[in-house]
Amino acid sequence: MEEEFLSTTPTAHPMVSPAADLSVLLIGLLKGVVYRDGDERQWAALLNLQARVRDYVAVLNLDLVLDEAEGYAFLKSRPEPADDDSSPRLPRLVARRPLSFAVSLLLALLRKKLAEFDAGGGDTRLVLSRDDIVELVRVFLPDGPNEAKLIDQIETTINKVAELGFLQKLKPAGGAAVGPATFEVRRILKAFVDAQWLAEFDTRLVTYQSQLAGVNNAKEGAGHE
Repeated sequence: MEEEFLSTTPTAHPMVSPAADLSVLLIGLLKGVVYRDGDERQWAALLNLQARVRDYVAVLNLDLVLDEAEGYAFLKSRPEPADDDSSPRLPRLVARRPLSFAVSLLLALLRKKLAEFDAGGGDTRLVLSRDDIVELVRVFLPDGPNEAKLIDQIETTINKVAELGFLQKLKPAGGAAVGPATFEVRRILKAFVDAQWLAEFDTRLVTYQSQLAGVNNAKEGAGHE
């Protein structure tokens, strides 16, 4: 799996004059994802100026992805021309970065959890505790003698996914200085992990689980010899 957004880290915008709105929008989008709940005023400006934004970023071989319902916008590289297309191949402004299996696994599990959450209706924000996320992942990882090390590995993956912007760590409730770690699953994940990718990953996951079951069975057999 590859990640190809410029960044998914939310960008805050200062209050600016209307004449500077386009520049502020473009700079914000080039730095990362723009969220409606991050700055309502800038979101309104983006809706009004999106045609101009699209024209500008097209020069950079980028497309504006804007989801009004979910409240996020970001820039993504345009598809490369087909092999039989004579159009010139432009350099990619957004580099492709392969993701590890552990990160891909967590993204897929969070995407499925988000789909289940949406199907149930109710709140629009999916909030999971650190323990919830650990339990989502651990059943897919090989058993090992060191439980603490396994959890540390999962927490490293959680931090990477948060760094990519798909999880947002929330402050402890009630203004407490410390408390159980909780994360909001950012809805931009729906744009990154589509149904086709999820289906393909599910197929690979079935193969992986079969291999994992074989390894565990072999270990158990060796233990009874």
